Amino acid sequence: TFATEAPQQLTSQRSLYRSRILLAISIDDIKKLRAMTGAGLADVKKALTEAEGDFDKAKELLRERGLAIAAKRSDRETSNGCVLVKSVDGFAAMIALKCETDFVANGADFIALTQSILDAAIAAKAKDIEAVKELTLADGQKVQDAVTQRSGITGEKMELDGYLTLEGENIEIYNHMAKNTLCTMVQTNKPAAEQGHLVAMQVAAMKPVALDAQSIDPKILDEEYKTAVEKSKLEQVQKFVDMKLKKAGLNPNLVDSEDHIESNMSKGWLTQEQADEARKIIADAKVEGEANLKMPMIEGIAKGRVEKFKKENCLVDQEFQFGDGDKATVAQWLAKQDKDLKIVAFQRFTLVAD
Repeated sequence: TFATEAPQQLTSQRSLYRSRILLAISIDDIKKLRAMTGAGLADVKKALTEAEGDFDKAKELLRERGLAIAAKRSDRETSNGCVLVKSVDGFAAMIALKCETDFVANGADFIALTQSILDAAIAAKAKDIEAVKELTLADGQKVQDAVTQRSGITGEKMELDGYLTLEGENIEIYNHMAKNTLCTMVQTNKPAAEQGHLVAMQVAAMKPVALDAQSIDPKILDEEYKTAVEKSKLEQVQKFVDMKLKKAGLNPNLVDSEDHIESNMSKGWLTQEQADEARKIIADAKVEGEANLKMPMIEGIAKGRVEKFKKENCLVDQEFQFGDGDKATVAQWLAKQDKDLKIVAFQRFTLVAD
């Protein structure tokens, strides 16, 4: 009898002990720890109970839970989040705190955490994301610990990303539609708040990759040129194939893929003989067309495409989207406002696929 009653008695005693601890934990204690950690009410009560009312131990339990959840979800994709931007006394920065769902991203606590991290980064004039992670927030927590803890609270993977800065005077910032998904910063060579703001909107809308042609990474231009050469080759060969098909009295649009050929045969738009003839013409014409490519012409077309890429992707050469409809480039529009006004630098970060 003793052997069967002892475990039941022990369990009952433990239950009574935990109940007394829970009764001893006041609502003020729960509010205090919740304010310190941002954890949910149920999580705070559970941690305080397990820690027998010890605040430091309860905080550690919440932190460990966050680490466990973060580790468990480390392979998850963080495609949502919050992007914020701020400028103070000649130092501007933007940062993204990423998460898994827009539900968490739009939460007031998540946005507040992102803002507190950005505030700390601005105050410290942090140079890179690693420096930001080591900063201490106003509540005494390290940035990385705060992110891990929030991950534990929400049950989602979270990570810092996209920390960008600008230093100096005349920096204008822009949070696109105040949605916290796309932010930009633009710096001018002289005070120009209105013009700088409009150019920041241009950066958001037209996603330039560089300030001007001289600023583009040569590797990007090399890759664009190679891509343009291959695209131009394919186009010239296809033109030759289409010419051969038309000469044979076949519509190129009906035989531009094997799936199309089969589909058009089933619809009665092509006979079997026409399909076989088209396949042979296409195969032969591709070989002949590739053999007769004129490389000087191909290279000329490719260079033209690279120039078009520069015009579309260099900020100062883009058509300005917020002017008077006169097709002026950003540089030309700025010159109309002030002949000496120029863009010095810009930054852009978005969570939305461009």
